[in-house]
Amino acid sequence: MCSTSAADKLKADKDTPQALKDFGLRISKLLGLDEQQSVQILQCYLQEDYRATRNTLKAVLQDERQSQALLLKIADYYYEERLCVLRCVLHLLTYFQDERHPYSAEYSNCVSKLEKDLVSTYRQQFESLSKSEAPTWETHGNLMTERQVSHWFVQCLKEQALLLEILFLYYAYFEMPPNELSTFTRLFKEQGFGQRQTNRHLVDKSMDVLVERIGYFSSLILVEGMDIDFLHKCALEDRTEQHQFYDQQDICKEVDQMLLTFGDISHHGPVLLAWVLLRHTLRPEEVSSVIRRLGHTTLQLGVFQYLTNMLQALGSTGNNCTASTARMCIYGLMSFVITSFEEDTLGSQQHLINAACEVLAAPSLAELFWESPNMGLGVILDSAVGVFPYKTGPLLQLLTALLSDKSTAKKVYTFLDKMSFYTEAYKHKPNDVISREDGTLWRRQAPKLLYPLGVGQTNLRMPQGCFGLVCEGKQLSVGEQGFLVRWEYSYSSWTLFTCEIEMLLHVVSTADVLAHCERVKPILDLVHKIISTDWTVSDCLLPLTSRIYMLLQRLTSVINPPVDVITSCVNCLIALAARQPGKVWSSLHHTGFLPFAATPLTNMGMKAGNYGNLLVLIEQPRGEYSVTIAFLRLVTTLVKGQLGSTQSRGLIPCVLLVLKEMLPTYHKWRYNTYGVRERIGCLILELVHAILNLNQDGESEGSAPSLQSLCIYSLANTEAGQAVVNIMGVGVDTINMVLAAQPSSGGSEGPGQVLIQTVKLAFSVTNNVIRLKPQSDTASPLEQALTQHGGHSNNLIAVLAKYIYHKHDPALPRLAIQLLKRLATVAPMSVYACLGSDAAAIRDAFLTRLQSRTEDMRIKVTILEFLTVAVETQPGLIELFLNLETKDGSDGAKEFSLGEWSCLSVVLELLDSKQQGKYWCPPLLHRAALAFLHALWQDRRDSALSVLRTKEKFWENLTTPLFGNLPPPSETTEVCVCVCVCVRINSYGVLDQCLKAALESFSSKRRYEFWSDYVRDLVCVAWDGEEEGLRSLSESQMLISAWRTLLILSTSHSEVMHLKDDSVRQKLFMDVLEGTKAALLMSQSVFCLRLGSMMVTLLLILLKQWKRCVCLLMPSLLPPLSLMLESVLHAEQQLTDRTKAKLLSALILALQNQGLNGGEITQLPQLLLCVCEMVQDEALALIDSTRHTIQRGDVQEDSMETDSPHFQKDQQDSVCVLALHLSKELCRADEDGEQWLQVVRKLPVLPSVLSALELSLRSKQNLYFTEAALHLLLTLARTLQGAAAVAGAGVIQSICLPLLSVYEGPSNGATQAFVRKSQDAPSWPGVYRLSLSLMESLLKTVRYNFINEALDFVGVHQERILQCLNAVRTVQSLACLDEADHTVGFLLQLSNFCKEWQFHLPQLLRDVQVNLCYLCQTCTYLLHSKKMLHHYLQAKNGEGLPPGPHPQRVIQPASKELVEGEREEAESKALQAVQCSLLKILSKTLATLQHFTPDCCQILLDQSMDLAEYRTLFVLSFTTPAFDSDVAPSFGTLMATINVALSMLGEVVQRHSSTEVSRNTSVMSLLMFSMENCFYVLISQAVRCLKDPSVLPRDKQRLKQELSSELSTLLSTLFRFFRRGSPSSPASGLLPSLQPKPPTPGSKATPEGQEPFIQLVQAFVRHVQR
Repeated sequence: MCSTSAADKLKADKDTPQALKDFGLRISKLLGLDEQQSVQILQCYLQEDYRATRNTLKAVLQDERQSQALLLKIADYYYEERLCVLRCVLHLLTYFQDERHPYSAEYSNCVSKLEKDLVSTYRQQFESLSKSEAPTWETHGNLMTERQVSHWFVQCLKEQALLLEILFLYYAYFEMPPNELSTFTRLFKEQGFGQRQTNRHLVDKSMDVLVERIGYFSSLILVEGMDIDFLHKCALEDRTEQHQFYDQQDICKEVDQMLLTFGDISHHGPVLLAWVLLRHTLRPEEVSSVIRRLGHTTLQLGVFQYLTNMLQALGSTGNNCTASTARMCIYGLMSFVITSFEEDTLGSQQHLINAACEVLAAPSLAELFWESPNMGLGVILDSAVGVFPYKTGPLLQLLTALLSDKSTAKKVYTFLDKMSFYTEAYKHKPNDVISREDGTLWRRQAPKLLYPLGVGQTNLRMPQGCFGLVCEGKQLSVGEQGFLVRWEYSYSSWTLFTCEIEMLLHVVSTADVLAHCERVKPILDLVHKIISTDWTVSDCLLPLTSRIYMLLQRLTSVINPPVDVITSCVNCLIALAARQPGKVWSSLHHTGFLPFAATPLTNMGMKAGNYGNLLVLIEQPRGEYSVTIAFLRLVTTLVKGQLGSTQSRGLIPCVLLVLKEMLPTYHKWRYNTYGVRERIGCLILELVHAILNLNQDGESEGSAPSLQSLCIYSLANTEAGQAVVNIMGVGVDTINMVLAAQPSSGGSEGPGQVLIQTVKLAFSVTNNVIRLKPQSDTASPLEQALTQHGGHSNNLIAVLAKYIYHKHDPALPRLAIQLLKRLATVAPMSVYACLGSDAAAIRDAFLTRLQSRTEDMRIKVTILEFLTVAVETQPGLIELFLNLETKDGSDGAKEFSLGEWSCLSVVLELLDSKQQGKYWCPPLLHRAALAFLHALWQDRRDSALSVLRTKEKFWENLTTPLFGNLPPPSETTEVCVCVCVCVRINSYGVLDQCLKAALESFSSKRRYEFWSDYVRDLVCVAWDGEEEGLRSLSESQMLISAWRTLLILSTSHSEVMHLKDDSVRQKLFMDVLEGTKAALLMSQSVFCLRLGSMMVTLLLILLKQWKRCVCLLMPSLLPPLSLMLESVLHAEQQLTDRTKAKLLSALILALQNQGLNGGEITQLPQLLLCVCEMVQDEALALIDSTRHTIQRGDVQEDSMETDSPHFQKDQQDSVCVLALHLSKELCRADEDGEQWLQVVRKLPVLPSVLSALELSLRSKQNLYFTEAALHLLLTLARTLQGAAAVAGAGVIQSICLPLLSVYEGPSNGATQAFVRKSQDAPSWPGVYRLSLSLMESLLKTVRYNFINEALDFVGVHQERILQCLNAVRTVQSLACLDEADHTVGFLLQLSNFCKEWQFHLPQLLRDVQVNLCYLCQTCTYLLHSKKMLHHYLQAKNGEGLPPGPHPQRVIQPASKELVEGEREEAESKALQAVQCSLLKILSKTLATLQHFTPDCCQILLDQSMDLAEYRTLFVLSFTTPAFDSDVAPSFGTLMATINVALSMLGEVVQRHSSTEVSRNTSVMSLLMFSMENCFYVLISQAVRCLKDPSVLPRDKQRLKQELSSELSTLLSTLFRFFRRGSPSSPASGLLPSLQPKPPTPGSKATPEGQEPFIQLVQAFVRHVQR
């Protein structure tokens, strides 16, 4: 109460604001507390339960209306806190002796400290509460209205009940002194066991439950205080003098006098019964009259009925210690009572049995009973056996209660299986029985069937000669006369039960049905309990359980079905379905009980079945729903049983009924019993939840929907979804109200707990529906209802967020936040906007729970996960939580700091290395905090990051986990993952000094080596740990992924990451290799293959990036890579495609490096066979997929340039393409081709590749495969054996005709191939060029054996060839020039076989010759006129820099001159590249023309040579060629070519520099080669003209003069050039596709150093001058 000293102390307190002091005075008056206490309560309320921000408090306190509302909320808070303190004490008493509880020792210590004053304090408090006067508005202010007074009184009753509950539990553990018993008896008598309250005028109907509860505990405390258990023990051992009441005569008499006045209240019953037992046992002779009076009063009060009601009211014993303890107490009382007194004197047998059954519900009491089944309650069992089976109910009710575990189930089964007596009722003595004279013993003269069932049916047969004892004193049912006979007859009750069910099936449509139902219901309840307890018994009960289906069908079909028996039938099926769902379903769906489909499922014609009719016609009008509850549990059990897809679809009508008819309307039904509505809602959602969590792997595709898709659709689009939304919208206040209205102190069975469970299920169901719902452009009604915006704060998002205020069940706010997280991710809405004005207050509540050290850890993790998602998807909300304050810095830039309510403060506290390992910061929470930081970095929240970086020890705290040692795998693994990721992301920015120091320390402390070893070991043992569950595997995978990321980062930022030491790199690389090997070789499981894929990726990257330091390890790299490739070759393709691709890439790199280092490959034969097998399989698979694509008719024009999903297999890094490239590398390594030949003989690899190649070319698909296949064939064709194999496999059939489709098509013009692309990019023109190279190579290697195929090829593609030769004039792109180069190269090889060509394709030969001459003229002109060429490149081609990697550098502001200079340099390089291509074409063209003109030596020396074989290629003219197609190539063209070559040669020599030595040498050799061939053609053609009789003599003379003059001038120029030092005539190696230089007179250089071709020219000049 208020005190002046407290008021003075409050005034003197300078730390408390005056506004709070003033408000504290108002609280003090309302609650009757002293002022200091009131202010403390206010401060606690503001800290824990205030639902607004601190900033709004001042306005609330100043506003009268708002301050009154706040006062009432504080009163509620105060009342709830008082109850919570008492519940804490109750919790201590519940578990302080429970060794299984983790804190039992601490609890025991607390109880020992409380023990001394607990009883006296709580008794006084109870007295003061029961006697305190109700507050009034005069004493407590005008807020103390009638409603508030009623609220105060409810609180008073709740506290009284809780105090008594604590005292009862206390005395269950500690002995009550006799004087205490007297005190409590007097107290309870005065208080009337709760019914004579001082304020009883305030009691209304809603408070009756609390008043009853006070009475129950008052009664139990007194019974417990008498210590009946010890009394029973003393009586059995005949040492009653040891009981504490034996010597306390005065107290006993005092209690006698008080109890003699009892009898007007039902709560007196157990107290009187216990006291009668106590007095009768200790001193029966002294108090016999008192015992009789009290005993008579006890029976009048109906004590056993009262005990039944009391134990039912106290609740079930799931986790309710009070209910269990009460049952233990009453068990002792009843056992002793039944042992001490005759059963007949105790009233109705049924009341005894009901009470016994309720008592036996406590755990372990059934086992206790079976230890001595003939004592205590065993007497009732014997009594029930005495009337069995005349009355089946009593015995079966008791035995059902005695079932608690498998051992008791076996005992009950055996007990009923071996019955010795059969009790039967007779109205008259039957004729087939003889009896003694006194009529007490009967004997059967003939055998008798006990049930009137048909022949062949299960029955019981009582044999002849059975004796039966007529039971005296046993009454028949009320109003009946006759005999009750107990026959000595052994039988199995289970057979009898089968007969009873069979009888019910026979009489189901008669008037006897109800009587038989009464007999069968206990049987069904027992069967349900025994199967639920011990499944092994079910086989023995098959005759019984198999009849339940028929029983269900018959009973549900009658006009007035017995609902309770139907419920029992369904409960039995639930127990069976838990183990045999398929069997139960197949039997059940024939009964017509469940809803079913009248038509095929696609039409959704559903019938409600017998259950549906029963619900509508019987249960809904009555308001009782036992069958509905059982039906929902049955369907849920069947769903959880993972039935096959056909059976699951059979459940669709059931689920449809629930979703369409029950879920939207169940809350509107009529209910007789409070709490049933919530129970049905919970069961419906449990069913939906089970369906949404089904594993869909077993679902086969079909026209009918699956259970899951049906649920998702219904919830997303129908009223069912709105019903779930309504359940979620219940809100935290309603739940708190329901909880507050519960009389019990805890437990899990109250309406409040059921409501919480229902809301939790609604959250989970909604979350799953959103997760599983098919993607759609339009929002479903469910999503609209969830995300609709509103100006008020009552929209669903705000309701969800406010569940953070719920304190009773931590799972409720956690699931609400998870749903918010899902909505924040997928829904297009702002959570911040939905929260409205409550946003800041809700943020404060989130952060308060996040920073509390006693808060449930999973809530804190979920809050951080929600914020992590919000970083990316909810910018407004995350700014609210970051709460950054800004101010202008000294340099004018904005500076950020953390606000009072910033989530970063909490996160930094969680990251503090000193907090790690403490109970309030487990690794999972630490990981969530790191993930939040990771999200901030990823989203580039620079303001938040700038604040974090300035915090002291931030980087040190962040990286601490990386410096510790941990056993694999542990929860800390996840923390290290996040640290790695955070370090990785921050390494891209400007590094802080602290992070630099941390990374340097990481390197210097050899943590790279530690983590490399750790990850390697983790991978090596991962496949062992697969049985440990997914959690450890996913953690391992996360750490390996993070380590991989860190290493990849270090390859590109080695300076930053301090990983420059080659020895460390080699060690890390070998660890990665070892780990990869372990992952791929040990197991073929999905996890190991996934892990292997991750490791191979890392291996490949390290192999590329650390090539210099890893090259020394190359010899040891090929064997393990080969083994891994063989291992994954036969694994499931979908899992290993990426792994195979990466392994192939690694092998290609390793082979290339080893080839550069000149190493020998020992694994070549085995590896070659493995790779070729892969190539063959992949090629065949590609053929199938391509054919499938063609049949579907969605072929794209160019697979390279589309991103179509149909071309899954043809990618640059697909297995097929990489396998071909690896084959090519192996082919190169196999220099003599022997190994390849062996493989080709074993495997039909070439036919497979060529078939796939042909199909790809025809359909113009699989570009990358086509290129790779041609490269392989080209490599094979370099050796004679390889070329022969390729030619023999039918390469021309696969390539020649199909190649037409590459450049011909409905949309392609003739110039389609000459598009201006880089010649290096994969393209179909590139495929054509490769095909030309392949033909050239095969012809060069196989020669005459391939000439026919080569002529076929040139004949088929003659148009393209001629177009290409002609196109150089108009298109000077590198791609076009490259094709011309390949074309002329092929023609060069073909020109070696002029006669064959002339014979087969004479016209084409002539056309080619003409076009080659024109090509020579074109190249000469373009090379001569640089300006013209430059103009063409700029105007037509737009060809910029030659393709290649552009260096990435920061572009600084540059001057105009610098930019101009760079552009000119780029254009100059482009020009040089085109000139080089033209020069190559020119040189090959002249070399080809050389074969079309007579041999020089032969034509000069052989006078009889047939000139008709050779055509005249050049016209007789010496004018300089113009760039015009009308001007025919002439001798002037050849002379111009030589002059251009000489001119360019001079330029090359002049600009000769050390940086371009190789390029200049190559160009000079080409120029020399061109001149040599040009001279040769010129001389040969000139001599032919001179010898040709058709040429006029005048022309011949002119030819001699011109040639003599021109060549003399050229010779003098050449002499001058060679005297200065010039390159020699080129070797054939410079033009790999060219034949060696044509033979010239004197192939060796003369002593004077002249080239042989110069000597030839000199000889020719002398010849013409003659």
